[in-house]
Amino acid sequence: QVQLVESGGGLVQPGGSLRLSCRASGRINNITSMGWYRQAPGKQREWVAAETNGGTTNYADSVKGRFTISRDNAENTVYLQMNSLRPEDTAVYYCYANSLGRASWGQGTQVTVSS
Repeated sequence: QVQLVESGGGLVQPGGSLRLSCRASGRINNITSMGWYRQAPGKQREWVAAETNGGTTNYADSVKGRFTISRDNAENTVYLQMNSLRPEDTAVYYCYANSLGRASWGQGTQVTVSS
């Protein structure tokens, strides 16, 4: 089983930046991809971005050009750099890892974009 711990959320003004981190531990050798979802109040969970072990990245249209996902395999960590943040980016952000056909999830970190 894979354990995931996120950090880096907080309150930021519109137009600002935040970087989220997610460190994996446990059975990490079979992880094939890692990424992020988010869930805003009263809305369904929305996929945000993902990166495969081979370095292929994909983004939701709503964040393309503003968010960047990256992985540090030596540290078993995935990052989400969020720039030009908007109030509609406010949500709880969840890290996930795919391993042996199953997804493991972090506990979530709150991101609030407000003036």
